[in-house]
Amino acid sequence: MKVIIAEKPSVGREIAKVFGATTKKDGYMEGKGYTFTWAFGHLLQLAPPQEYGFYGWNVQNLPMLPQKFKLSIRKIKSKDGMIEDPGVRKQLDIIKNLFDEATEIIVATDAGREGELIFRYIYYYLKCKKPFKRLWISSQTDEAIKDGFRNLKPGSDYDTLFNSAHCRSQSDWLVGMNATQALSLSSGTRSVLSLGRVQTPTLAMICSRYLENKNFVPEPFYQVSIMLDKNEQLFKAVTDEKFKTKEEAQLIVDQVQPTGNILNVEAKPRKEPPPLLHDLSSLQQEANKKKGFTADQTLTLLQNLYESKLVTYPRTGSRYIGDDVFAGVPNLIEKLKDHPEFGKQANVLSDAKLNKRSVNAKKVTDHHAILPTGESPYQLSPDKQAIYDLVAGRMLEAFHQDCIKEITKITVESGAKFFASGTVIGVAGWRAVFNEPDEEKKEEENTSLPKVQQGEDLPVTEKTLLEKQTKPKPLYNEASLLKALETAGKDIDDEELRYAMKDSGLGTPATRAAIIETLIKRDYVMREKKNLLPTQTGLAVYNVVKDYRIAQAELTGNWEKRLEEIRSGASVDGFQAEIRTYTTAITQELLLAGKGLLIK
Repeated sequence: MKVIIAEKPSVGREIAKVFGATTKKDGYMEGKGYTFTWAFGHLLQLAPPQEYGFYGWNVQNLPMLPQKFKLSIRKIKSKDGMIEDPGVRKQLDIIKNLFDEATEIIVATDAGREGELIFRYIYYYLKCKKPFKRLWISSQTDEAIKDGFRNLKPGSDYDTLFNSAHCRSQSDWLVGMNATQALSLSSGTRSVLSLGRVQTPTLAMICSRYLENKNFVPEPFYQVSIMLDKNEQLFKAVTDEKFKTKEEAQLIVDQVQPTGNILNVEAKPRKEPPPLLHDLSSLQQEANKKKGFTADQTLTLLQNLYESKLVTYPRTGSRYIGDDVFAGVPNLIEKLKDHPEFGKQANVLSDAKLNKRSVNAKKVTDHHAILPTGESPYQLSPDKQAIYDLVAGRMLEAFHQDCIKEITKITVESGAKFFASGTVIGVAGWRAVFNEPDEEKKEEENTSLPKVQQGEDLPVTEKTLLEKQTKPKPLYNEASLLKALETAGKDIDDEELRYAMKDSGLGTPATRAAIIETLIKRDYVMREKKNLLPTQTGLAVYNVVKDYRIAQAELTGNWEKRLEEIRSGASVDGFQAEIRTYTTAITQELLLAGKGLLIK
């Protein structure tokens, strides 16, 4: 008997349906010589401190450094405290009986770090010794599942993936358990003050930006603008220089002549390449900006579309595809010809040479970028349709032609030098898909510029002294925070450079939504309109930990890079030793630091 184990019941039943297995049993399905069972996500977790003899919250226990970690059945709250989840215990017993009878085990949990961890923890907890094979697919379509089963991989191919996941799990336990107890005990409050390897530097980023914004003192500055008339088409030119005093600016206003002489006209063509395909993080940012969805909402909607066979694997960190996947892109574009919003551009692309900027097999990690599968969506809810359209629309953008712009800069002399700039889009290219305004054009003073020639004199119809002031960096919203987490807080706009740093970011695309939700659940952060603001508790914790390594985004980002290196075969022992040393140091620091903490 071949036993196939999926990550959740809905996926297990879908795979069973592909095989024509229809006999329902308690906790599994069977038919055609196969048995299909499932987990409910994480059935097992690293055991809590008391299972290693660390009873209660006691300074003498710290730091808690178990010699060997144990696995424990997932717990739930009851009137008697935390108890084993009886549903989990029952399902584990069912899986054990099936594994005992199996001639072969096939792993069909999600093809990623957490999916591998879910299965391996079950496998090791049940002390199973039977060999297993791995189903590794990027889509839940029937054809992808069948093709995956024709190309099963040896389970040992994913040992390093498990090592990376297990090290992540252990480091989160060591840092989280010890740091939380150390700060909570030393503060003298009766509150549980949760800290974590990724959660705390993320909180530090939000608090730091909030305080920077709140304490920002605007500095006034002044510029001068003139309005010029070319055949009744008015356009504005402004001084480049920013004057510190009103008097300096007024001198320029007084010098303005009745006419302005065109000193120079510089028109440069510029190609703007299409954006890369979406990974989870970039899609969450886009959905937050355009639809106001939280990162968690986007992931939930995307996961549902994946399980409904409409999009490829959602938790990917890659924005590229290989040539093999690219070969199927024309067919995917063909399927969008009747789309009410994108049909016209799908028709344009069906006869065009496709842009290959997003095609690079060397940059594809465990899974390629998110694509539609070609299956037709039917009666989707408005929210699901919105996410599906962001995926489908981005595919059309990514394979479209460059946007061709002409950037014009006019220099005018009228008692002082003034400058007018404007952007004219000659060929919309990829921008035609969503037909959205160019971000650069939003900053410009002129919607369009007239044709002018060097040496022309134009009447000045208006002169204005502009009073302005410097602005702080904006507060984080979910889109900007996700972008910052990718680069451990570094301000990088270039999407390819940001992508190159993704292995050094805070968390992973799959975990960042949960980090934000955890901070909100802990009452460290709150949503105010679209912004993420720290609470009083969050600020109080930040003020204590801000100078310690636990709050340093780059340090945690480097650990994420180390975990990815373990995934590629690097030593586990070195990383584990480093985390234990770090845990000991941070525990001692927080036992002293918490004494100054005030929680209202």
